[in-house]
Amino acid sequence: MAVYDLEEQEQLDDLKAWWKRWGNLVSGIVIAVCVAIVGVQGWRWWKHSQAEQASVLYGAVVAASRSNDAAKAKDAQAQLADRFAGTGYAPRGAMLLAALLWKSGDKAGAQAQLQFALDRSGEDDLKQIARFRLAEVLFDQKKNDEALRLLDARHDEPFAGIYADLTGDILAASGRKDEARTAYQTALAKLDSKSPYRSYVQVKLDSLGGPVAAPGGGAAAPAPAGAPGPAPAAAPAAPGAAAPAAPKQ
Repeated sequence: MAVYDLEEQEQLDDLKAWWKRWGNLVSGIVIAVCVAIVGVQGWRWWKHSQAEQASVLYGAVVAASRSNDAAKAKDAQAQLADRFAGTGYAPRGAMLLAALLWKSGDKAGAQAQLQFALDRSGEDDLKQIARFRLAEVLFDQKKNDEALRLLDARHDEPFAGIYADLTGDILAASGRKDEARTAYQTALAKLDSKSPYRSYVQVKLDSLGGPVAAPGGGAAAPAPAGAPGPAPAAAPAAPGAAAPAAPKQ
């Protein structure tokens, strides 16, 4: 029994010595882990709270847009942009407000909202839509070079057709017919073969006149005699007209 007590005492002494040497480090690690866990949980709660509050304001922007109440939409979006600019709701609200302001004739306001959406969104698809709509606004203002620079930015394949089509419109309006033909040909090649929009692009391409190389190779027939001249540039569609889907949480 005495031997057992001696061994136990030796183990206790070893433990005391080990703790004296490493105790502060172990305590520090345990405290750091606990703080990290609490911090992560607190961050998640804060983000969730931010998203919930932002969603309420976004809902107000949606409701005001549906009722064409620009004043209410502007007020809700101003709060959304000021308090929750880092959430996915803020650029979506800006897109909706841009459409409403455009319809009401406030083109400068629409441009500012589209620029906000382009600058603050962290989602590629939304940024590419905002960039396209902003290029339409600049085209309407006859700022053709600025609009072309926007459209020349990197964009994904699903957007290639509409980007090329708008590029063709701007080039045609600038008198750069050869480049416009190339842009329209690119649009036809990129658009879905079943899309009815292709017919509209084809009309614009044909209206430029002259022999045109078909997208698939070979030459297309020249425009028939008496065909109308280049179609006038249409006013841009209301920027961001469709309500963007709510951001994923």
